[in-house]
Amino acid sequence: MISPPRSWAQTATALAALLFLSGCMTVGPDYEAPEIQTPDLWSEQVSEQVSAGEHADLQSWWKVFDDPKLESLIEQARNENLHLKQAISRIYQSRAMLAIARGEKYPVVDLDANISQSKLSDDGPLREVVPPNGFKSQNLFQLGIDAMWELDIFGRVTRQIESADAAYDATVEDYRDVLVTLLADVAFTYVDIRSAQQQIVYAKQNAKEQKDSLALTEERYSTGLCSKLDVVQATANLEGTLASIPQYELMLIQALNRLAVLMGQDAGTLQKEFSEPGPIPKATTAIGIGVPANVLRQRPDVRRAERQLAAQTAQIGVATADLYPSFGLSGAFSLQSNSLSTLLDSSSVTWGLGAPMQWNIFSGGQVRGNIQVQTERTHEMLLKYQQTVLNAIEEVENAISGYDLSQTTTQHLKASVTSTAEAVDLVLVQYNSGLTDFNNVLVTQRDLFTQQSRWASSEAQTTMNLIALYKALGGGWDLNENPAK
Repeated sequence: MISPPRSWAQTATALAALLFLSGCMTVGPDYEAPEIQTPDLWSEQVSEQVSAGEHADLQSWWKVFDDPKLESLIEQARNENLHLKQAISRIYQSRAMLAIARGEKYPVVDLDANISQSKLSDDGPLREVVPPNGFKSQNLFQLGIDAMWELDIFGRVTRQIESADAAYDATVEDYRDVLVTLLADVAFTYVDIRSAQQQIVYAKQNAKEQKDSLALTEERYSTGLCSKLDVVQATANLEGTLASIPQYELMLIQALNRLAVLMGQDAGTLQKEFSEPGPIPKATTAIGIGVPANVLRQRPDVRRAERQLAAQTAQIGVATADLYPSFGLSGAFSLQSNSLSTLLDSSSVTWGLGAPMQWNIFSGGQVRGNIQVQTERTHEMLLKYQQTVLNAIEEVENAISGYDLSQTTTQHLKASVTSTAEAVDLVLVQYNSGLTDFNNVLVTQRDLFTQQSRWASSEAQTTMNLIALYKALGGGWDLNENPAK
């Protein structure tokens, strides 16, 4: 048995020193999440319904409408939407990149095996020492392991893992942001469908009443109680109302096709499912919005921007590590023999150890230039994060005001429709009694259709403003949900 050479102790001592130094000095800035000042309360004076409500269940905000159809559509979209599936795929990719980065912490070990046969040329450089019968062919059997390990003395690998880890978190937040937008878009589109259906109902109701008015004018004209002008005006009024119906039907078809795509289906597949009109969804409970600081903790776009900033900050350390030497450990152990029968003998052993060092002492300023690039990119990401926060607060402020004011508009339009409908009944009685001309009937019927259309649009807009508020608050996702199981 061969005893280890005395140099092994020196080699082991050197390797131990390198291992001790590994990870002892991590260059580059340590990341600290930025502190952003936010207002304590929302600046706008909001309605009692918004300000007095309990804090909304943002994870399932659509349940505030108590609409089973909407809840079913949202569930389908969560399972089938292609944009959401793409976001999940990006999470898988990022998670794999994180695994690659973490793998640099460990040695790279290769197993190699080789069987070869060779013969020297009898007329080659060794021809003067060729045996009488010429060189014979030689067999070589080889089985070995090669290993290489970068010692992370200055933290390049550590910073790379930090960056990959934060980038992975950012893709999770990106998925959540896509989810927030998707659920809001499904609800928006559903409201568009119900609004178009309601507009069609109003248009057909008014067309029926205007058709009755036309019949009345024709009867009065035939008995000489009115002029042909009344008949012509009644006809024009009816045709104008009928002309609006195809426009609303087109709006309905487009909304249905848009909803089908959101649910990962072909356009045109939902017409039968929505053949019957339904009411425009309305909130059934009070709404609570919390405080601005909570919005920053809930909104995925803000969370994503913060994680992107963290990922980029770590890249400064990765670039800075290039200023310092890199150390590693290498080793090789193999068995080599001319005969397979002696391959496992101790005499067939060959091995080697090394501690390579590489230091880029001159690169024409490229290393420091890269550090500057990464530093400026980090500053850019900080500004992007700050801008995202400002945008988030603005969106919530606008959504609060929009929801509050649209409710007032809807209430006034509802009262206007009630009064105008009563005016239509009164003016028809007066016209039938000869107490007024048909022009008053014409004007009030047009006003009724206009006010009903505006009322339906305002009801839809009020609901959409509430949906926009929930979207601005970052509602629709659960912290405990794992998007990529």
